[in-house]
Amino acid sequence: MDLVARVQGILLKPNEEWAKIKDEELTLVQLFSHYAVILAAIPAVAQFLGRVLMGGARVPFTGRSILGRAFFYSIIYYLALLALAYLLGFVIHALSPSFSSQQNLTQAMKLAVFSMTPIWLAGILYVLPFLGILVYLAMFYSFFLLYLGFDASLMQTPKDKVVGYFVITAVAAVIIYIVVMTLVWGGFWGGTLFRFF
Repeated sequence: MDLVARVQGILLKPNEEWAKIKDEELTLVQLFSHYAVILAAIPAVAQFLGRVLMGGARVPFTGRSILGRAFFYSIIYYLALLALAYLLGFVIHALSPSFSSQQNLTQAMKLAVFSMTPIWLAGILYVLPFLGILVYLAMFYSFFLLYLGFDASLMQTPKDKVVGYFVITAVAAVIIYIVVMTLVWGGFWGGTLFRFF
């Protein structure tokens, strides 16, 4: 899989790209190692740089370095982004019988991973933390891509059930995002784990 061509295709010509993706032979390992692992690193690295560049090298009035905290948070955030993609793919797979669709974990993961492309790319904006809010705008395009993937019949969903399948999946995606990010922010950033850095 050509990473640059895939990113360009899914962003600029999504209908054509979903048609290619549908018939493409990919294992879950290839899907994650050749695509998700690379693109999910963009927002994680950008957040690290943003925290360090905007926050200075030390925590004000304490003399403690923020590099350790920023680095550790970026690793946790990176793993959370990959977990989000995997959990979304698993939900798509689990919901498939309810919408008379093919139960195929690989196709479900393709839908989840490739539809997250805009979010991961927009993550570069975290270098300037005040622009991070714009990443949420990319989320809307990700949902649009997800819908087009369902419509392209990746899961072989009957046309009359595509909208319902998409809506339930989109709601599940938002819930998964809130839960995972709450764990990251509350359980790690504000928790005892960071007292060691």
